[in-house]
Amino acid sequence: MSTSKSTFSLTEDWTVVVFGFLIIALALFGIKIPSPTFAWENSSELLEKVVSTSNLWNVTKLFLWVYAIAILATKTLGKDVIATAKGFPIVFILTTLALILAGNSFLKNWNLEAVIFSLSIGLMISNFSNIPDWLRESLSTELFVKIGLVLLGTSIIFGDILKAGSLGLIQALLVVVSVWYFAFWVSKKMGIDEEMAIIISSAVSICGVSAAIATAGAIKGDSKKLSYVISIVLITAIPMIIFMPIIAKALGLSEAVTGAWLGGTIDTTGAVIASGSLIGEEALKISTIVKFSQNVLLGLAAFGISIYWTYTNNQSEVVKESKPSLGIIWERFPKFVIGFVAASLLFSFVISGDIISEVKGGLKSLQGLWFALAFTSIGLETKFADLFSSEGKKPLYAFLIAQGFNVVVTLGIAYFLFK
Repeated sequence: MSTSKSTFSLTEDWTVVVFGFLIIALALFGIKIPSPTFAWENSSELLEKVVSTSNLWNVTKLFLWVYAIAILATKTLGKDVIATAKGFPIVFILTTLALILAGNSFLKNWNLEAVIFSLSIGLMISNFSNIPDWLRESLSTELFVKIGLVLLGTSIIFGDILKAGSLGLIQALLVVVSVWYFAFWVSKKMGIDEEMAIIISSAVSICGVSAAIATAGAIKGDSKKLSYVISIVLITAIPMIIFMPIIAKALGLSEAVTGAWLGGTIDTTGAVIASGSLIGEEALKISTIVKFSQNVLLGLAAFGISIYWTYTNNQSEVVKESKPSLGIIWERFPKFVIGFVAASLLFSFVISGDIISEVKGGLKSLQGLWFALAFTSIGLETKFADLFSSEGKKPLYAFLIAQGFNVVVTLGIAYFLFK
């Protein structure tokens, strides 16, 4: 049974901006965000580090942090607080299990990120057991994703453009623009709907998982389509980590060219670092710089995609007869993107480097936790048939074709700029 609406409520987008900045403000004012460790290599480290009394207490404190925010946000939205109070602890426990699995050093080396374990755990439970209605009703996927996206803005530092240098930025711009449009064109030619085409294009061209999540949020995309794309991103990154360095050595590419190639094609930062490390220090440095340059463009891309989607996908009768006004665009514009960009600007130009160094670790871990909570929720409300069969194989083929184009074009750009 749902409670009645509270006398005061906000839209979901404004709610995530408010609570995202509340988390940021608390961190800036010295409230320490609990940071439990989930890293372990063997069973003894698992027992001594991860499930030790002190670390479990940190996990409990982190739970209380996010539990309070989830309940307050639910109240602000005018939704059923009782459902959230009952369901959130279960989602958190499942997500913690995913974080522990992702913390294993062997799995980390294969770039198997927490979100894939969160999604897998949720999918296994939803497909092999019956999820009670009260738990299903308590899931707040959009809320969790968008709070994580506002916090993601704190790590998209415009100052990284300076670190990247002109060559890294030029490559990032050329790659993102050319690959995005090619991926979108291929997807549309294959009959893929525009929503899925945009998510695929952003994931291939910008920075993988984060770009897919940000884009899906900007266009209010279907969470099942987002899960599909992220699964493809994480799976295809694994062979790229292994084989691209081998191909680079076979082609006799310099470390600089190889690093630029890896940074511009592999879709997740962790995978870029893993692959660059196989070549050498210079390759690792340049690959990281190029990937940072593409990450910086995420905010601009999300903002532009939001405007495009808002302008072209309002289906009211008035809009069908005439172009949407600025007022309609503002009404439909996803406000959380403003929070994302504002957080990025705040940490780029206002907050000092010393303070950023103190708070960035806690904020990043909290951002990752919100994403993992969201994907546990997505898994719990999704059937395998919905995740893969409904879209068929076309999105997979479109992604692979676009990634092949990305590999070839980026190699040419990297060779021209870094040889």
